[in-house]
Amino acid sequence: MAGLLFLAFAFLAVGQAGANRNEARTAADAAALAAALDTRDQLRDEWVENVLDPMKWNDIFNGLGVPFDGCARADQLAAQNDATVVCAALPGLPPGYKVEATTNKTVGDSIVPGTEDKRSVQEATAVIERICDFDPPGVDADADVLPTLTCDGREWPLDPHELGDLPKPEDLFDVHLAD
Repeated sequence: MAGLLFLAFAFLAVGQAGANRNEARTAADAAALAAALDTRDQLRDEWVENVLDPMKWNDIFNGLGVPFDGCARADQLAAQNDATVVCAALPGLPPGYKVEATTNKTVGDSIVPGTEDKRSVQEATAVIERICDFDPPGVDADADVLPTLTCDGREWPLDPHELGDLPKPEDLFDVHLAD
């Protein structure tokens, strides 16, 4: 009987640790995605500001031209998930964020000695990938003609005199967790 009781408590300890680890995983994933989505929105805003200058588009679609300051948003999401994060922007292509989340709650008291002060730590990486292509204009290109933007199979013909229906951030960039 004592053996069964011990096993029950051991399974409970493993369950507590697993739940705490899942909380850290959720916090890390949410924080990394939040940081990347925040920067994706800034990249779209930068593109809108420069839509009439297609020579700048390629840099913008490659993640250049905006500060990668989405870590503040990662901190907010981690706090909502009862965790703290260490966040860093990832340069290169595709750009993104790497986040390490630590739960604020400990695993708690259990039959396993030394677990009462242990916190779970998990990492996540989110990347921002361009999903648009266009043919860059030549040096002598007509200023009244903008390249057609093709995003994930959808064409966006852009008229420099009528820019009312511009793509949204999610039309220009894909944000997802990476391995």
